[in-house]
Amino acid sequence: MRVCDIGERGLLERLHRFCPTGVVGDDAAVLSFPTFHQLVVTTDTLVDGVHFSPATTNAEDAGWRAVAANLSDLASMGAFPIGITVSLGLPGETPVQWVEGLYRGMKDCLDRFETTIVGGDLCKSPVVSVSITAFGRVKPDSIIRRSQAKPGDSIVVTGVHGASRGGLELLLNPETGQTLSPQQRDRLIRAHQRPMPRVDAIAALWEACDGEMRVAGMDSSDGLADAAVQISRESGVAAQLWLERLPIASELSAMVSQETARQWTLYGGEDFELVLCLPPESARRFVSQVAGASVVGEIVDGEGAWLVDGDAREPLTMQGGFQHFKGEA
Repeated sequence: MRVCDIGERGLLERLHRFCPTGVVGDDAAVLSFPTFHQLVVTTDTLVDGVHFSPATTNAEDAGWRAVAANLSDLASMGAFPIGITVSLGLPGETPVQWVEGLYRGMKDCLDRFETTIVGGDLCKSPVVSVSITAFGRVKPDSIIRRSQAKPGDSIVVTGVHGASRGGLELLLNPETGQTLSPQQRDRLIRAHQRPMPRVDAIAALWEACDGEMRVAGMDSSDGLADAAVQISRESGVAAQLWLERLPIASELSAMVSQETARQWTLYGGEDFELVLCLPPESARRFVSQVAGASVVGEIVDGEGAWLVDGDAREPLTMQGGFQHFKGEA
C-alpha cells in the first residue's frame, strides 16, 4: 500500500495512533509545563539521501535518529523534553508501511523520556523529508549556553566518541572490521542507528553543580572538535583537549589505525553526547555520578581550540566534520 492509495486523510488516521488520545485532532496543540520554567524550542530537518539512506538506516531507525537529534539539542540546553511536532514531506509512491515504521521509531525514542508527538503536518514532496520541532522546559538559572565557559573550567564529555562513525563504516562496508567480535560490531552499529540523547545526564549535572549553575556546553552531533571550537569562540576563551584523555570508543582500536580512531573521535560526529565546561569540583562530582563521563580537557585564557600532547599543540577546526553545502561552488 502506497501513500497515494489512501491519501492524506487516510495516512493521518493511521499516524494518529502514535499520538496520545486527546492531544491531536485540533488545529494546534496545548502544552503545559511547570511554573517558573522557560520554554526551549529546537527544529531539525532530515532529508532522504542526506541524513538517512536505506543502505544504512531502516524506517524505525530513521525515526529514532530524527527524534534523538532534537532531544539532544534540548539536553544540550539543560532542558527536559515535553513534546514534539512532526512535519512530513512524502512522494506519493512512499509505502505506508515505511511511514508507520518511521513513527514507531520516533515513538520508541520518545517513550524513553516520557515524551509524545503532539502534532505536525503532512504534504506531498518529490523527496522524503522529516522536520521535527521539539519543545522542552528549563529553569531560567539552569540554562546551558555555549558562551558561559571560563578559564579554569574542566571540559567534560558524557561518553565515548567515534562510535557512530565506526558504525556507519560497518554499514557502508560490511567487509571491514573483521577483527571485531559480533558484540563489538553490534555496539558500533547501534551507536549509529540508535544514538541515545543524554537527557538522563541533566538531573545529575545540576546535582553535581550544588548551587553553581554556570555551565557552558553543547552536544557533539557535529563532532567533538566542532563543539570545542564553538564553545571557545562563543565564550572568548581557549579550549584544550588532552590527547591522552580523548574519549575514543574502545571498539575503534580493534577496527582501524590509531590515527583514524583519533580522527573519527574528533570529527566523526553524530555521537550525541554532551560536551560541558564547568568548575573542576563540580566536574569531579558529575563524572562520579554519570557512568562513562570523563574529564577530557580544560578551558584556559586565549582563543581557539587545541589538541594538546605535552608541549605540542594541534589546532582543532570545524572543517573535519559534515557541513551542508561544503565544497559547492
